[in-house]
Amino acid sequence: MKNVKVLHIDAFSSIPDRGNPAGVVLNGKDFSEQEMQQIAKKIGFNETAFILPSEVADFRIRYFTPGHEMNLCGHATMGAVFALQQECLLQNSCITIETLVGVLPIKVQHSSGEIRIHMQHAKPQFIEFTGSVQHLAAAIGLSLDEIDHSLPIVYGSTGTWTLIVPIKQLSSFQKMKPKTEQFPEILLDMPKSSVHPICFEVRDVDNDMHARHFSSPYSGTVEDAVTGTGSGVMGAYYKQYVHPSVPLPTTFKVEQGHEINKDGLVYVHLEEQSQQLQVSISGTAVFVKNIEINL
Repeated sequence: MKNVKVLHIDAFSSIPDRGNPAGVVLNGKDFSEQEMQQIAKKIGFNETAFILPSEVADFRIRYFTPGHEMNLCGHATMGAVFALQQECLLQNSCITIETLVGVLPIKVQHSSGEIRIHMQHAKPQFIEFTGSVQHLAAAIGLSLDEIDHSLPIVYGSTGTWTLIVPIKQLSSFQKMKPKTEQFPEILLDMPKSSVHPICFEVRDVDNDMHARHFSSPYSGTVEDAVTGTGSGVMGAYYKQYVHPSVPLPTTFKVEQGHEINKDGLVYVHLEEQSQQLQVSISGTAVFVKNIEINL
C-alpha cells in the first residue's frame, strides 16, 4: 500500500474554497501512469497535477482528470507552481515547465502580499463547429434565441480544446443545466471537447468577460469552476472574431464560477511576437489543506 500526499490548492482566488480546486502531487516520479490516474479519481477534482523531473525544462507536469490525462490545464498549473513556491522548491522566479503541448515559460511575481503566477499558453487554434446549434443550446439548458448568433461557435485551443459558445445575456448563465452525456453526439467534430459558454455582459464592471465551463463526460466531472485554458481561448477568440483591430498588448479580466459559489478571476494577456498572437494568463492561488490517500 502506498501513501500519497496531495496538496489542495485553489487557483484564481486568494480565498480558500473559492476559485478552482486542484490537487498537486509534488513527488510525481514515485507513481506510475496508472497510479496517477487512480489518485486523480480518488481526489475527484477536475484536475490533479503531478510534478516530475524534466530533461528539457525545470519541471515536468502531467495533468489528470478523474477520467483521463489532459495535455494542459491552467488552474492545475497555477496550483502546482504555487505549491512549488510554498515548499521553497523554486530556484528562480522565471521557470519552464514541460507539458504535452511543449515547454512553456512561467513567471512568479510577488505583489501586495500575494503570489501572482504568469503562464504562457500554446499557439491559438480554431476549428468551425458544424453540429446542430439547437441541440447544443438544449444540452446546456438554454433556448436557441439565447445564443448570440452574431458571433461564431468554434472549437478553440491554447493547449486544450473547448467549444466557445457566445451567449447574449448574463442572466442565461444562472439557468444553465448541462446534459454533458449528450455532448459527444453533438460535438461531432471533436466528441471529447468541453463546452465553454461566454458573454460580454459581466457581474463586475471592472471585468471584461463572463464564462462557465462544462466538462466532457469522459473526464469524470461536470463543471470546471474557473478555467485557465478556457480563459486563454476567450482572449484569442476576442482578437480573432470580436475585435480584430484591438491594440496589442492588452489584458482582459475573465470572471467565472459565481453560479456555483466558486468565483474567481483570470487575467488574459495578448501580445504579438513575430506577427503571431501570443496568449498568456495570470492569477493568484491559495493553499487549502493537505489530503492523504492510500493506493
